[in-house]
Parts: sequence; structure tokens; C-alpha cells
Amino acid sequence: MNKSMKILATAALAVCVNAGFAQAATPAATPAAAAPSAAKKELIAKLIQLQQPGVENIARMLIQQPVGQLMQGAGQALQTQVPAEKREATAKAIEAEVRKFVDEAVPMVKDKGAKMSAGVWAPMLDEKFSEDELKQIIVWLESSASKKYQQIGAEMQNALGQKLMAEVGPGLDTKFKALQQSIAKQLGVAPKPATPAAPPAKK
Repeated sequence: MNKSMKILATAALAVCVNAGFAQAATPAATPAAAAPSAAKKELIAKLIQLQQPGVENIARMLIQQPVGQLMQGAGQALQTQVPAEKREATAKAIEAEVRKFVDEAVPMVKDKGAKMSAGVWAPMLDEKFSEDELKQIIVWLESSASKKYQQIGAEMQNALGQKLMAEVGPGLDTKFKALQQSIAKQLGVAPKPATPAAPPAKK
């Protein structure tokens, strides 16, 4: 994988930070259930508060898909539309734009999600868990083991992502180029021939 593609891959990896929650689908309308007790409401409110750090993960997940598609298209265009001598600088400029977008978009989505979380999660927690189960979940989330695991979770996923990129990146790059050529052939478009690398300058 060439240097410019590694730069784009690193930017995409930085955007694709670990997600601790899956986005919940809006539940279908159901008959009104009995209102939870005051004690259960308090437990639900506490659990939602403990889950607020996960709202940022959801925000990043929602930003991930469009940014990932954008980065994929940029990577393709970088190889076919940008002269070789300008690719590294262009890749760095794209990385800067992506980071700026993420830095602005994620906090905005996070703030909105924090305001909406109680209205979305409270009915689900009330329906799915008893008071005793909510107490057990809160005890676990407040435990030192849980906090330690959450702290290392992002580090574990980032480490695996870096190793995966180093291990499978070159092979995927080759397969992707073959796919591009196959699609171009089916479309009747002549794929742009690869530009041979310039020989190293003699000292």
C-alpha cells in the first residue's frame, strides 16, 4: 500500500473510533404499560446517566458511514485523477478536512443525543428490565473492573485495527485494483494504466 493510501487509511481509522452501542430501531407502537414506580424511575435515570459516555460513540458511529464512503471515493480519485507527485500533499489536505468535519460534527450530534437519550432509552429499560436487574447492571457499571475494561476498550480496538491494516492492507489493495479493472471491463471503460514508479535518483 503506497504512502498516500496509508495516510487516507489512517484518517479513516481515526474517524472510525470504537462504538459501544448499536443504534436502536424505533419500536412499534404498543399498548400503554403501567407507569414504573418511583424507585424504578430513579434506577433508570441513574443507568441512563452512566451510559452518557456511550452517546459519543453513537455520534461517531452515525458520522462514520458517510465519512467512510467519502474517504473511499477520495482514495479512488487520488489514484486516478491526481498526479503522482501531488498525491501525498492532496491526501494530507483531505485528512485535515475530514478531521475538521469530525471535530465539528461529533460534538453537535453528541449534544443532541444526550438530550434525546432519556426519552428513547427510559421506556426500553422499563420494559426489558426489572428493578433487581437494573440494580445489578448499575453495580457492574460502577465497579472498578467495569471502569478499567471500558478505559482499555478503545485501546484494544485501535491496536487490533492497526494490526489488521498492516496485515491485510496490501492484499486488499491488490484485490480492490483487480475489482476496479473487472468493473471497468464490464462497463466498456478502459482502466487507466498504472504509472510505473520512477527509479531512484542516482547519488
